[in-house]
Amino acid sequence: MAKTIQLDIVTPDKIAYSADVNMVIARATNGDIGILPGHAPLIAGLDIWPLRILTDEGETEIVLCSGFMEVRPDKVTILAACAELPETIDIARAEAAKTRAEGRLKGADPSVDVTRAEAALRRAIVRLRVAEHSKRF
Repeated sequence: MAKTIQLDIVTPDKIAYSADVNMVIARATNGDIGILPGHAPLIAGLDIWPLRILTDEGETEIVLCSGFMEVRPDKVTILAACAELPETIDIARAEAAKTRAEGRLKGADPSVDVTRAEAALRRAIVRLRVAEHSKRF
């Protein structure tokens, strides 16, 4: 069995990540899933959550803003609304987005799209978590 599997993360505007990796751990809509080389074919929806990538050099987390994952024995392709590497996260912007989303959810304004505000809050929290986690390594 091969030691690595090709991982491609594609967003609407770019290829965010492309490399051979040892393992991919994702939060699918029905729970966490670990993908190793030789995995059975699979298609899964992805939640707003950090994608964990394990390589010979260590572990990296990438922010995913939902999407879909196609798994083949030799390749994982992720189509995501957004994907951010830790070094590209603007912490001040994420904190401002978190504050804004919390304010919208706490307010009594009936015109607020609660589902959209909750998704914005989750994205901001995940960005801050990945940025903080990357500082420790």
